[in-house]
Amino acid sequence: MGLSRAYRWLTIGALLSVTAACGGQTSPHPVTSSPAPSPSVSAPAAPTLESAADPRLALPVNLRSRVPRFAPPPPATKVTLPANGTAGWFSRIPTDQKVAFITIDDGWEKNPLAMQLFQAADVPIALFLEVNAISDNPGYFKKLQSTGATIQNHTISHPVLKGRSYAFQKHEICGGADKLGELFGQRPTLFRPPGGAHDATTLRAAHDCGMKAAFFWKEATNKGKVFYQEEKIVKPGDIILMHFRPRFVDDFLAVLNAIHKAGLTPARLEDYIP
Repeated sequence: MGLSRAYRWLTIGALLSVTAACGGQTSPHPVTSSPAPSPSVSAPAAPTLESAADPRLALPVNLRSRVPRFAPPPPATKVTLPANGTAGWFSRIPTDQKVAFITIDDGWEKNPLAMQLFQAADVPIALFLEVNAISDNPGYFKKLQSTGATIQNHTISHPVLKGRSYAFQKHEICGGADKLGELFGQRPTLFRPPGGAHDATTLRAAHDCGMKAAFFWKEATNKGKVFYQEEKIVKPGDIILMHFRPRFVDDFLAVLNAIHKAGLTPARLEDYIP
């Protein structure tokens, strides 16, 4: 074997010996310090309380962005009620505060998204319920009540009251209030006559049944459109009428966005009645 070849074999043998002594490491110097820590990987940031609690996230994706946010309503200014033995009558609450009032009538349609919409909107809503319309499923409206919606009176069977006898009107109004109180734990004190049709007898019977005020409206909605009686904008104090109809989701979103566009915020109707 030549000298250069023998030298190479000796060199390889020496390297192998050093490697074995170092526990298989190829470096001729053993590692005496702890291994460097792996680069830390930041965990995803936890959601903020606001985003974690945002009930809009429970809605279908196509609805989330359509629910506007509102500032809290201001402290209510009470209206003056008549002192002549009749219920008050309002289509608009007389106030300069930047508020409007959402009211929903009847109860025939029971859209499964209503509770999620109410939670996502997080605004005051008054439900004027007809006893016959809700009798098949009062539990549906108890869930809506649990979101903060209030239950008010819309008669037993939805007849036109105007021109009917005092006894007939009192039966429908008192009977509606009594049954709703039984079902929902609190007897209504506000009333809407079916179709808004009323006369002096209606307001007297309503008062005698414990109704403080009865209501008409300034705007109404149907099939996702808002219909205005006056200017094409919701004004401070306006009462807005909805119904539980097949296109409930579109109607509710249309009302919310009409109020938002007007620079107003929904307020609790009951707070304005002494």
